[in-house]
Amino acid sequence: MSTGRYLYCIVPGAHKIKFGPAGIEDSDVYSISHNNLSVIVHECDAKPYDSKDEKVVAKWVLSHEKVIELAMDKFGAVLPFRFNTIIEAEDEQEVDNHVSNWLTEDQETIKEKLEKVRGKAEYGVQISWDVEAISNEIIREDTEFQALAKEIEKMPEGLAYMNRQKLENLLKKRLEKEADIYFKQFYSAIKGCVDDVKIEKVKREPEPRQMLMNLSCLASDGARALAKELEKIEKRDGFFVRFTGPWPPYSFVEG
Repeated sequence: MSTGRYLYCIVPGAHKIKFGPAGIEDSDVYSISHNNLSVIVHECDAKPYDSKDEKVVAKWVLSHEKVIELAMDKFGAVLPFRFNTIIEAEDEQEVDNHVSNWLTEDQETIKEKLEKVRGKAEYGVQISWDVEAISNEIIREDTEFQALAKEIEKMPEGLAYMNRQKLENLLKKRLEKEADIYFKQFYSAIKGCVDDVKIEKVKREPEPRQMLMNLSCLASDGARALAKELEKIEKRDGFFVRFTGPWPPYSFVEG
């Protein structure tokens, strides 16, 4: 049967790291070093960790994260691997050689990425708005909507229904326009506070909330400038901010 090395992360420098039984299923975590780089690993069978029990999987993922956080605290820069990243070979010597050869082949790219994330962490930023509250505000402040709403009140039911549809379509277009304006405004403010930012897919939220933006941000200094900017956004009526982290910089080391 093939043997494997479970990969947690890469750190700068040649280190003899021994974290002890800190890994998944209390596996002994150590380093393989080459070309002034070290990969944090544990020995494993050459097959992914798999379970139908969600609690078991969650425990494995948590152990994975904790090892990376240990390395991040100790060395200040890590290139984290996703859960279940495993290198395999026919025997122990060959699998370690695979790791060393990979560090040799990709050393320049790896070192560039490590330099990029040195002293930085990843933060998640999700900004949502209350569509119902914002819609009511638009209607209150826009004379066109007010006039149409008053006209609809005087119309026969069939005609009123058609015009309510017209009002809803106008409001939908206005909301789309407003969403674009707010996105650009918030994105510009956030980008000025961080070292790098990536736009992620927005997620569904319970009505009447709607997510406007979902960002991954790379920031140093505890992301203090970012936190202050998000506080300003949070204070706006009808807007909500979810700010998470610090995390290992997964979004900024891939590709």
